[in-house]
Amino acid sequence: MITRLTTSERQGAFAIAIAVAIAGATMAAAGRSDALGVHGVIVMLFAGGLLYLVMSSLFEPEAVEDREASYYDDPIKVGIVLSMAWAVFGMFMGVWVAAQLAWPDLAFDAGWSSFGRLRPTHTTGVIFGFGGNALIATSFHVVQRTSRTRLAGQLSPWFVLFGYNLFCVLAVSGYMMGITQSKEYAEAEWYADIWLVIVWVTYFVLYIRTIARRKEPHIYVANWYFMAFILVVAILHIVNNLALPVSWGHAKSYTIWPGVQDAMVQWWYGHNAVAFFLTAGFLGMLYYYLPVRAQRPIFSYRLSILSFWGITFFYMWAGSHHLHYTALPHWVQTLGMTFSVMLLVPSWASAGNALLTLNGAWHRVRDDATLRFMMAAAVFYGISTFEGSFLAIRPVNSLSHYTDWTVGHVHAGALGWVALITFGSLYTLVPSLWKRERMYSAALVEVHFWLAIAGTVIYVFAMWNSGLIQGLMWRTYTGEGTLAYSFVDSLVAMYPYYIARAFGGLLFLLGAVVGCWNIWMTVRSAPLAVAREGDMPVVPAVMPGE
Repeated sequence: MITRLTTSERQGAFAIAIAVAIAGATMAAAGRSDALGVHGVIVMLFAGGLLYLVMSSLFEPEAVEDREASYYDDPIKVGIVLSMAWAVFGMFMGVWVAAQLAWPDLAFDAGWSSFGRLRPTHTTGVIFGFGGNALIATSFHVVQRTSRTRLAGQLSPWFVLFGYNLFCVLAVSGYMMGITQSKEYAEAEWYADIWLVIVWVTYFVLYIRTIARRKEPHIYVANWYFMAFILVVAILHIVNNLALPVSWGHAKSYTIWPGVQDAMVQWWYGHNAVAFFLTAGFLGMLYYYLPVRAQRPIFSYRLSILSFWGITFFYMWAGSHHLHYTALPHWVQTLGMTFSVMLLVPSWASAGNALLTLNGAWHRVRDDATLRFMMAAAVFYGISTFEGSFLAIRPVNSLSHYTDWTVGHVHAGALGWVALITFGSLYTLVPSLWKRERMYSAALVEVHFWLAIAGTVIYVFAMWNSGLIQGLMWRTYTGEGTLAYSFVDSLVAMYPYYIARAFGGLLFLLGAVVGCWNIWMTVRSAPLAVAREGDMPVVPAVMPGE
């Protein structure tokens, strides 16, 4: 990894690691006994590990190969490994907190292991650790192959990858210490947020520079989705996390947004995080890896572009549907509800486009579990987007809000759409990236598929039933006009569904473990493939005498 850098690039990596170590030492000194000091030590240890990697190869001879004659795949490989490691961690934490709802003693009467602290470690581990690393890795792969050019930087991809994972480590460790902004999907505190802005801007610049130096005149649609994901997430993150720290020596901060404005900004961020982190980026995966695996062109390229602009415009206005029946002005709630219903059109356009692409390739879906992952993901994407539009309608929301129905809806998208398209994409990418003929075991891919499907269905159906029962019990009145059921009565009714929820999550976790083993064995022992012609950048011709 380091030996493929030039001497000046190694010196640059050394300087960046030193700068990060100094920042960590400053945090540790300023924070002292505060949690900020603990995070300062973690930053120093992280930088120290990178310094060791750089120093071990600092004076090694430089590589002599022509960089422009090959793609830069090393960061992609590391990103895949990190993604799968975070998948196991995040899904394990999800099973643990799900089990706590059925068996509360599993919190062990400790502060760090309480539901309120472990739950954001699950969401961050799965969404940002697993999903984020997969998005970074696949975006690096797709932009190079569709542009027929190498990444525009040699050092910046590593900065993006390692810097992003440092943010994830700070976030997760902070939650266990009780450091949180209490903002959904944005719990990390101010210093971690500032660091993520630096990393994310570097990511955006790297991606744009790579697009700008492309050898293909056309920008393939997957890159449109990846660029939207990178740009809009930066805007959302910065606006939602504008805050003032108590002091430079404390981890705690307070948002600049007051009252109902804070709630509106939070759900403008929260719903668009779903739109541009958990939808746009993964649609980029879908539009590249599905045609590759199916060996069919996209059914309608024009429809994919129309879907892109529909999603980009409509999603921005939909966040207020999370705040029905609150202090938010009624017209703003109605606006969010209206745009949420309109979102069904571009969302189903992408889901339908994916399924119609499989026309003439259904025999491959039957025989190839990897392609089946992608087909099932498109189906769940269609289901969850329909359900999201349905739940945004105010009368429906009055029944579903604050119930487990919402949890089931989120996991239909997270497990059925995001995770399945990611696993399908990685199973397509790994053999190609490590130049293997195929995955180590097609049977294990099949096992993983059915574990994932069974886990998703059990989880989602349990939460759908639980949510409907909750909503109906909470609105049932006696003849005297009092509530017929207490809150504890509803908890007792939920007990079997919470056991089913934990079991479904456990099946999904086992599938992820199977996937990790299969990828590891593919890298180690799957037969080598014959090099494919055309899988290399286009090198500009040099005229004699130049």
